[in-house]
Amino acid sequence: MAHVKTVVTTPFAGQKPGTSGLRKKVSVFIQPHYLENFVQSVFDSIGNTVGKTLALGGDGRYFNRTAIQTILRMAAAAGFARVMVGRGGILSTPAASCVIRKYKTFGGIILSASHNPGGPDEDFGIKYNIPAGGPAPEAITEAIYARSLTIQSYKLVESDDIDLDQLGTVRIGTMEVDIFDPVADYAALMETLVDFAAIRALFASGFKMRFDAMHAVTGPYAHEILERRLGAAPGTVMNGIPLEDFGGGHPDPNLAHAHDLVAALSGPESPDFGAASDGDGDRNMILGRDFYVTPSDSLAVLAANAPLCPGYTRGLAGIARSMPTSAAADRVAAKLGIPCYETPTGWKFFGTLLDAGKATLCGEESFGTGSDHVREKDGLWAVLMWLNVLARRRESVADIVTAHWREFGRNVYSRHDYEGIETAAAEGLMDHLRGLPLVGTELDGRTVSVFDDFAYTDPVDGSVSTKQGIRVLFEDGARIVYRLSGTGTQGATLRVYIEQYEADPSRHGLDPQVALVDLIATARRLAQIEDRTGRAEPTVIT
Repeated sequence: MAHVKTVVTTPFAGQKPGTSGLRKKVSVFIQPHYLENFVQSVFDSIGNTVGKTLALGGDGRYFNRTAIQTILRMAAAAGFARVMVGRGGILSTPAASCVIRKYKTFGGIILSASHNPGGPDEDFGIKYNIPAGGPAPEAITEAIYARSLTIQSYKLVESDDIDLDQLGTVRIGTMEVDIFDPVADYAALMETLVDFAAIRALFASGFKMRFDAMHAVTGPYAHEILERRLGAAPGTVMNGIPLEDFGGGHPDPNLAHAHDLVAALSGPESPDFGAASDGDGDRNMILGRDFYVTPSDSLAVLAANAPLCPGYTRGLAGIARSMPTSAAADRVAAKLGIPCYETPTGWKFFGTLLDAGKATLCGEESFGTGSDHVREKDGLWAVLMWLNVLARRRESVADIVTAHWREFGRNVYSRHDYEGIETAAAEGLMDHLRGLPLVGTELDGRTVSVFDDFAYTDPVDGSVSTKQGIRVLFEDGARIVYRLSGTGTQGATLRVYIEQYEADPSRHGLDPQVALVDLIATARRLAQIEDRTGRAEPTVIT
């Protein structure tokens, strides 16, 4: 009988999970008892764990392996009968959702700080996903936080570290630990959703692509699916080996951080298609030759073309998008005669809609797209959907998107991020905006029709979420949205979203920063961004 050790502890301040779990610097997580306090708070808050199965893995960043060994010892003490761990501690976030759903586990623990940098001086994160496969709802995260404020002890089974790289089953006490192939179940699911034969034929015809795994978790998935199963040329996957510090890069698939991929897709001799994913595999960026597809447009194009893919021939029940995401998907939904739901930012808000069968595809402007096949956004799935559409239509990425604009009009869109600004300054800026009387007033020639701090009532469970972002909506359909992001670990990130609808095809080719120049100036002036933050320009523009 294994010895269960009880360790006396005291609470840490600030262990409140956000929309994507608890994220802090590695230096915080490696403090004695810090990780253990949070994990025990999770186990104490999710119900009876005795005899249950748990999925476990992460994006391979620094501290991933160490954390897994600790969590395994604590899971054994909590009475779990079995823990499924991705080989090497690797398990992408969408693959974790797949495994949780396929094997009907009692949820899972995912170790990731998503697109944040990794390494000894960078970020780490942990979150619990529920048995449906999605992020824990607020009722559970609030319970975890409440428990973290009162915790007095945690329990673990004393044991040696296990070999995370050897497939098979070992034991910690009476608990089985199954080290499994983290790619196999996910790849099998993808084969049911997209037309692998059509994509193989596309590659066989001479079609070229590059996929930037950014030295993050999707490297093994992309090598197996793109190069081995679909026949993409060797070398299609770049930066395909997961590294604890992501090779010193920032694993965020946008134009700024995936610069090598952007360069590779530039020029007449470049590949036909490019894509990137992030630290934990749930985000994506889509590129054509000399052509960038915004996440908002990507969602709309995939929704319009979904029936070309085997998993979606039945059509879509509905589309869901986060509030800051452009209204491009709304126009597709209107033409299809299906609902389009506007939710707060955070993938958990899509979960109830997906579970209830109200939505099939969903997306966020922050490079997240997904469907009802799992309960997380899924970067590689989006890439495969695009490949399926390209294989069936045999047109370029640019031609597909511009044809979409001609049919639906273009929602010209941009996001300006001001990262690492002083928290007090960011909150003061938002308070300043909330106090403005804007409805009916004119701002630089546009009349404000709606001005609010977005609130959402879930149409399935009736839960209410308030203060989800400040919206300035104009009578001509233009929008400005201000929101503080909760995904960073230092300071605050102010995100400003600027959008206007353009029906005239002759103006569809304008660079968004040119087309939106007047609205961008309005957004900066209205919020007094430079005066309040000291920032004359955004850190990142996407």
